[in-house]
Amino acid sequence: MTYRELNPDYITRTLDKLHARVAERFPTRGLLKVCAELRDISSTHVERANEASSPRKGLRVLVGLVLAVGISAIIWGVVQKVRLLTASTDELYSFEGVEAIANMVILVGAGTWFLLNLETRIKRERALQNLHQLRSIAHVIDMHQLTKDPTSVLKAGATKSSPKRDLSPYELMRYLDYCTEMLSLTGKLAALYMQGLRDPVVIQAVNEIEELTTNLSRKMWQKIMILRSAIDAAELANIATRGESGALTTLTQTKKTLKESTQ
Repeated sequence: MTYRELNPDYITRTLDKLHARVAERFPTRGLLKVCAELRDISSTHVERANEASSPRKGLRVLVGLVLAVGISAIIWGVVQKVRLLTASTDELYSFEGVEAIANMVILVGAGTWFLLNLETRIKRERALQNLHQLRSIAHVIDMHQLTKDPTSVLKAGATKSSPKRDLSPYELMRYLDYCTEMLSLTGKLAALYMQGLRDPVVIQAVNEIEELTTNLSRKMWQKIMILRSAIDAAELANIATRGESGALTTLTQTKKTLKESTQ
């Protein structure tokens, strides 16, 4: 086992564990379905990432044969043109012959460059399609936390069109934390393509997904910090109201539990 590369098996295991945690705490929430979808497609993306990094031997053999036939034909054509040039003293004909040879060389060079980069182009196109799916599911995860407003713990008044908010402050914190974990794992699935395919376009696309998931997670962590501040303020208010000698100890224990809990 090496710690220099991402291990796809560990990513899928982490997703399985995360799905179990979400199922235990939020069995009826839509977030569970999103997590299940991410877990299901993770194995597919692991296979696609491995495929992107593996050489396509059949395509390489075909390209090699085409190049061999093409170069042989060009060499034969150049030899024939050189024979005609050496056999003729006509300057105009000689110029046309040289131009024809130059055109052949240019066409062969362009064709060779295209064929040599054909495998990379195919891998890049498929990798970009797969990365687009991960980019889309990151936005889906963000949509599920959109209405999770931390100010709801302040018992502010709601309108008829307000979303239903029936999560406790602690449950809301766990919900948002699960969302950040899902976004992080989405970014790691994308990084598998960069790890196996060192193409500048693919690397840029992966970096964009990493930046997207990081920015979305940052918004959620801002909500989590607001929740923690609101919980602390509420506990302090209870201490002042009740005047209980053990309330401060209870507050300290509650804060410690919130920070150490992983589920």
